[in-house]
Amino acid sequence: MEDENMTNRIPWDQYFMAQSLLISTRSTCTRLAVGATIVRNKRVISGGYNGSVSGDVHCSDAGCKIVDGHCVRTVHAEANAILQCAKFGAPTEGADIYVSYFPCLQCTKMIIQAGIENLYYLHDYNNSEYAKELLDHAEINMIKVEMPDDFFQKVSVDFTK
Repeated sequence: MEDENMTNRIPWDQYFMAQSLLISTRSTCTRLAVGATIVRNKRVISGGYNGSVSGDVHCSDAGCKIVDGHCVRTVHAEANAILQCAKFGAPTEGADIYVSYFPCLQCTKMIIQAGIENLYYLHDYNNSEYAKELLDHAEINMIKVEMPDDFFQKVSVDFTK
């Protein structure tokens, strides 16, 4: 007999996507806040948000540094999450990544090279057809996560206790 409380919990994909959304609130990018969470065996091994290189000024403080329509000051959330795994020795082979926005072409390449098996994303964002082609060729599943419209209203947390 299944515990009734167990059936009221949110699904894993929404749980990890919610973490990516929370991580995105640390973004210092003034153009688009993105969060990424890397998960292996239902355990978070890394998180990243888009922002400047460690120790450099942030776009939110100094403005974007735009070259050919892209901010070159920003390290993308997916890259930051993958690099954090490299820095601290957490293997990404066979892991899943949850990102708030579909990754750009360069982040897609990093995801493939990192051996990530599943890409979960919440929002479409200038989805590159070549990125999708590469992900298909690498047999990486692309799963669009659906979050209930009232998801964050349902999260009842009393911080006054």
